[in-house]
Amino acid sequence: MKQIISDVLSCQHQIDSFFVNQRIALLLKQSNIIKKFGVSPVIVMRFIFSLVFTGKNLFRYLKASETVSDIGKDTVYRFLNSTTANWRKFLHLLSSSVISEQIQPLTSSKTPKVFIVDDSLYDRNRSKKVELLSRIHDHNAKRFMCGFRMLTLGWSDGITYLPVSFSLLSSSKEKNRLFPMRKDIDKRTNGFKRRAESIRKSTQVLIELVAQAKAADIVAEYLLFDSWFSFPATIIRLLEEKVHVICMLKAMKTTYGYQGEQMTLNELYKSLRKRTGRAKILASCVVTLGSTVDGTAIMSKIVFVRDRSSRNWLALLSTDVSLADEEIIKLYKRRWDIEVFFKITKSFLNLAKEFQSRSYDALVAHTTIVFARYIMLAVSQRTTKDPRTLGSLFFAGCDELRQVSFAEALSLLLGFFKQILMEVPMSIAGRIHSLLDSFVAEIPAALQRMLMIPAFKN
Repeated sequence: MKQIISDVLSCQHQIDSFFVNQRIALLLKQSNIIKKFGVSPVIVMRFIFSLVFTGKNLFRYLKASETVSDIGKDTVYRFLNSTTANWRKFLHLLSSSVISEQIQPLTSSKTPKVFIVDDSLYDRNRSKKVELLSRIHDHNAKRFMCGFRMLTLGWSDGITYLPVSFSLLSSSKEKNRLFPMRKDIDKRTNGFKRRAESIRKSTQVLIELVAQAKAADIVAEYLLFDSWFSFPATIIRLLEEKVHVICMLKAMKTTYGYQGEQMTLNELYKSLRKRTGRAKILASCVVTLGSTVDGTAIMSKIVFVRDRSSRNWLALLSTDVSLADEEIIKLYKRRWDIEVFFKITKSFLNLAKEFQSRSYDALVAHTTIVFARYIMLAVSQRTTKDPRTLGSLFFAGCDELRQVSFAEALSLLLGFFKQILMEVPMSIAGRIHSLLDSFVAEIPAALQRMLMIPAFKN
């Protein structure tokens, strides 16, 4: 029994350890998330951070009879609605610290590190008056929905994926925006800058996210993305940021220079000699993607791969022409990590579900906290060599906090019983004290530390 309880409580201090080891209080201060009055920001941050593991929303948690907290609803929303908080800097500092101090020491220096970028629907389909809410086309559901495009930049070493930055994009077309931006925000604040960024084109924001991540000392050799961003102008602009691109291509009117001619992707495939048999790699070639300002040709390699789901082919582009065909495919496979990340954050970590605020600042703040939760789970999985998935680690954390609530209740009961014993005659109380001491001694050590009650002695 002791071993079972010890196993259940093995990660009970995981959140506390994460906040201490990653110096969350210092990162908040460096990101201009400071105390103006009332409760310290790190206490509010930890409260919101832990909320998902309790299985309750904010209202139910604050109304629970066993909950004793100095944090109220107004405190939480005042923290989330701050326009001066620099949440992007906080996420940069956190991810950079985790990568340099905990992930890279476990990874070979020869292993290529990559950035991964993709967008996903931030669903607020039932909302009407959320700031900058817009009509967004969901490519999975193949219909328009209300919400934002969550453009996310992540980092991966092939084993661990960590979110680095994001932008909640509204529509760049005013007619598609269902609710306007606030007019009373100081243009010098981070809140205004994030709002102005949200109505720009995603390709422009993507380039800025990569540049800002590199400025925060987050290093990667390649940037991976799917065909939605694979425009020659975007790829050339990313090369100027000294990041090689590996991406999927789709058959469009875009042309590539090959053997002195400009060909579309379909024309290029037809002109190449295919490998015989059931080869997975059908063909590859080096093409001219464009030219720099001084007229130097920009070369890229295109690899045609057999599509297992149909008789068609898929095309991958790499701006690093020195890579072998197999290596290009191997690196591009890492792009799936960001799809797993979206699934975990939406299904387990309550992205876009935990708060129903109408403020754009609150959406940005809460999304950052959700990303920080994912970082904690990813670090735990990597550094402890835990074979469990991130979903299993999440449920273990929920069980842990429920166990903590039980320990707090038991502690209150025993403390109340001790007060009653003070009114009992000493001749009877002495024996009861002895029995209670024996009972407490049999409680597993891990649970004793959680109870933190003194021995029942005369």
